[in-house]
Amino acid sequence: MATAAQIKTLLKSHIDRDDSRFYSTALQMAAKEARAGHNKLAQDIKLLVEQSQRRNELNVVPKTTQLSRVSNEKLGLLLQISHPSIRSSELVLDSGTSGQLDKIIFEQRQKDKLSHFGLKPRRKILFTGAPGTGKTMSASMLASELKLPLYTIVLENLITRYMGETAAKLRLVFDHIAQTKAVYLFDEFDAIGAQRNAANDVGEIRRVLNSFLIFVEQDESESLILAATNHPEMLDKALHRRFDDIIPFNKPDKAQIKRIILNRLSAFNMEDLDWDIIAEQAFGLSAAEVTQSSEDAAKEAVLHHETELTTEMILNAVKRRKLSSS
Repeated sequence: MATAAQIKTLLKSHIDRDDSRFYSTALQMAAKEARAGHNKLAQDIKLLVEQSQRRNELNVVPKTTQLSRVSNEKLGLLLQISHPSIRSSELVLDSGTSGQLDKIIFEQRQKDKLSHFGLKPRRKILFTGAPGTGKTMSASMLASELKLPLYTIVLENLITRYMGETAAKLRLVFDHIAQTKAVYLFDEFDAIGAQRNAANDVGEIRRVLNSFLIFVEQDESESLILAATNHPEMLDKALHRRFDDIIPFNKPDKAQIKRIILNRLSAFNMEDLDWDIIAEQAFGLSAAEVTQSSEDAAKEAVLHHETELTTEMILNAVKRRKLSSS
């Protein structure tokens, strides 16, 4: 059963229209009921919270000030919301990367236990790696596993040529981060995080980076802030200490290539495939490119060979993908 403190917190947060605190308390109650073995009740509470969050994603009222209608309209252009359903078991990553992601999930789920000792879970994370190595999908997975919405910051609408306007928009984003618990992804982060002494440095971008450094350091919300870049060497060194963790993403090795293909082509008979030559030829492709090659081979099998999948089909698809990527 809910504690007296939780009931009072629910009532107070409802009166204050503090949705974030209301949802957090309700989920704490659900977790307590689950530990007590009341799984049906826990699931019902979580479902009600998720349904309510979906209805109110861009209309959250904070404790003190409400974002104006104009601000909310701007936020609609700056933030792209999704509700992913990707599980951690669906990702094929090396053990180091998957271990770091698992640690984030575990710490987030145990944040109440950590708080008793004055500790906080990791929540400001930098993803680095080549395109197609799983950075964006991992952001979706974290949101799905933590049962939170995913907001992707739309950089083309964030960055403008007018002095000060980008920083003002960035403040709106961080206001939303503070008011709405979710996973926030700054994809292609080098667009705003590039070194301030770079040869092509532009004054406005330098001011944006300075603003980001201030906002991210001051942020004390419960949201997860993820930044992803294909070019970590371009990032300003001052950014590194603002993140709780930096997670590298690598292209798949031969064993991982086999797992990706098996996952994607599970509906086909693959007993006669020559995995050694397939893995050898596909080595060097990103996980996304291996997946795309698998889908190309599957289409070939379905449309032209009565669903018979062969090693040659996959090798031809890999070859075409390599040519197109080069």
